[in-house]
Amino acid sequence: MNARLEILVLDDEAIVCTRLKSALEKAGYVVETFVDSRQAKDRIEQHCFNIIVTDLKMANIDGMQLFQLAHERWPDCETIIITGFATVEVTREALHKGVRDVIAKPFKIADFIKIIDQIADRIQEKQY
Repeated sequence: MNARLEILVLDDEAIVCTRLKSALEKAGYVVETFVDSRQAKDRIEQHCFNIIVTDLKMANIDGMQLFQLAHERWPDCETIIITGFATVEVTREALHKGVRDVIAKPFKIADFIKIIDQIADRIQEKQY
């Protein structure tokens, strides 16, 4: 059911990208991962992803900047921010700007996949 949905994962820790890519592909999603925010930005400028999962704090372009760029270019793209810095203020600001969810690190992969599946269900309902 989720085979057509494409997800971009950006995290400056390669192990996070590897774990999320493996779990998401196992759940039936098409996944591209990036550890460099500039490369992810370039890819987002040329391709529409259904869901973007991005770390908040990174060198060069942070997660909120990436979200804003993606949202301007592809308004229907859903964004999830994953962060080790999930304060109430950060979460409130991100949700206010239109981020779908903020997930604090560390998190359980199973919980993460449930959130992705819920977003995927909403996306697919909109398409039909």
